[in-house]
Amino acid sequence: MTMRTMARRAGRAVAVATALAAAVAVTVPQPAQAVSPGAAVGIGLGSFALGTAVGSAAAAPYYNPYYNPYYAPPPAYYPPPAAYYPPARSCWDPYYRRYYAC
Repeated sequence: MTMRTMARRAGRAVAVATALAAAVAVTVPQPAQAVSPGAAVGIGLGSFALGTAVGSAAAAPYYNPYYNPYYAPPPAYYPPPAAYYPPARSCWDPYYRRYYAC
């Protein structure tokens, strides 16, 4: 190999390395900038207002066709269930062909 060929290859390698470094430098994102306190307060109030609007829309079901505002509310407590007394037990006596209390 001649010196000229080696110089060309080295020149190409340097050119490719420089092009790759430039491409990476351009495409790498810049570090994020800090948010000012006023902007942070604005973001917080905006998210609070948006959450309030979404929550109030779900809480007011006036567009629901099954919504009836005059329906009685449920009682504060439920009465105890009625007492259950099972019927008296009886057994069949096949010898005498009758029922008797067991």
